[in-house]
Amino acid sequence: MSPEVTDADWADARILWNYHQMGHTPRPVDAGIVLGCHDLGVADTAATLWHAGLAPVLVCSGADNPTRADLFPDGEAAAFAARLIELDVDQAAVLLEPHATNTGANIRLSRNVLAAVGVHAASLMIVSMPYMQRRAFTTCRAVWPEVDVVCAANQTSLDDYVKTIGDDHLVLDHLVGDLQRIIEYPARGFAIAQDIPQPVTDAYRRLIAAGYTRRMLGA
Repeated sequence: MSPEVTDADWADARILWNYHQMGHTPRPVDAGIVLGCHDLGVADTAATLWHAGLAPVLVCSGADNPTRADLFPDGEAAAFAARLIELDVDQAAVLLEPHATNTGANIRLSRNVLAAVGVHAASLMIVSMPYMQRRAFTTCRAVWPEVDVVCAANQTSLDDYVKTIGDDHLVLDHLVGDLQRIIEYPARGFAIAQDIPQPVTDAYRRLIAAGYTRRMLGA
């Protein structure tokens, strides 16, 4: 059983949580990409944005989820698409990209799916988990640099988000793992570089020392 998250851990997690937010205001775009993950609530957010008229077509992107096969027996894309349709999104507005296993592939393959149906987007909304916004943005700027991208996610606090997921350690592990990728991926050509304030770096290092490393590269 994992040890209880300490008050110091929570304080550091909030620093990373805030850094991962892009603070974009949702606006009308040519298309949306819904990033598959363990959180089906991302599809709920995408449905809300579609009903608001902000993205006329949504690509659900994601292959099998190895950690939550129980939730996604047919893969993330299929599960997210089913959820969108359940929430009264027009089936004709929902496209599937069932092969991507990383964020770069989510964007690259979704671009191909859009092009195949004649959507050559100049503007794009990426819908993700709240703490994945910055990584999605930096990846998109590397993979699809000419598109005007806006990030969108459930507008919630860290405390409330953890309650919806039901696993404190999983969320903190992801906060650390996503920041590691923001740090390391630019050198690999996977993302553009970001300025990382020293308080964020310090909180990241303390969380690693506290053992929140299960979502780090090579873990």
